[in-house]
Amino acid sequence: MSDAVRANAIDRLMERASQALTETDYFEAEALCVRALEKARRANDFERVSRIALPLQEARRQIREQAADRRLVRVVERPSDVPEPLEPGCYLVQPPLIGLDARTLWQLGLRRRVPLVALAREPLTRDGRWPIVAVSEVSVRVKVETPAPIERVESRMSKDDYRGPVSVEWFIDAYERLGEAGIASVDPSEPAAWRVDDLLERLGALPFHEKLHQALATAARQAMHEPLPEMPRRRPAVFDPHSF
Repeated sequence: MSDAVRANAIDRLMERASQALTETDYFEAEALCVRALEKARRANDFERVSRIALPLQEARRQIREQAADRRLVRVVERPSDVPEPLEPGCYLVQPPLIGLDARTLWQLGLRRRVPLVALAREPLTRDGRWPIVAVSEVSVRVKVETPAPIERVESRMSKDDYRGPVSVEWFIDAYERLGEAGIASVDPSEPAAWRVDDLLERLGALPFHEKLHQALATAARQAMHEPLPEMPRRRPAVFDPHSF
């Protein structure tokens, strides 16, 4: 496929995405932007990557706000805790479920067009905090204060017996902190093209974090003015989906 044909295909996808945004069909807009973004990155078309990032951010922001507007955080400890049919809202996945289960859950929300944001937390640490984690090709992790004071229970895999409540404000704050940790984990000394890929991987774990989209757009604009790196990209360690 020639560069011109590929560029036209991307532009047609984005025209459809823009129309979907105008019609408030945020799930359709999100899916079209993701397809366009993948095509643009494969073509090293960083100018289009930068332009796609912000409409994608807007579509996902609307989905996240619809989820948060339900003012409900479900604590999910086993698959049966997930309602069927799937309901909008925020979902906190906890042990024995893992980060990969949270990823599966928000992906299911997108497929079913249900506004849903999911996070995973890991066992209570000795200092009384929860590690919050998101996974894709890489894992992003940060420790946060628990929603309320809780006691350590060594016999449980989660190291506590907390079942809620969890406020939407706590959930959104944890999501924000995790995304900020993801941005901070990108090495600013890397070539811009590599940083684009690093940020795409982190967006694959945290698709509803607005500043990650903005960081991606910035890195893509920088990559437009740099030669492509000649050496292979430094690859991050692959996460273990079965670990805490």
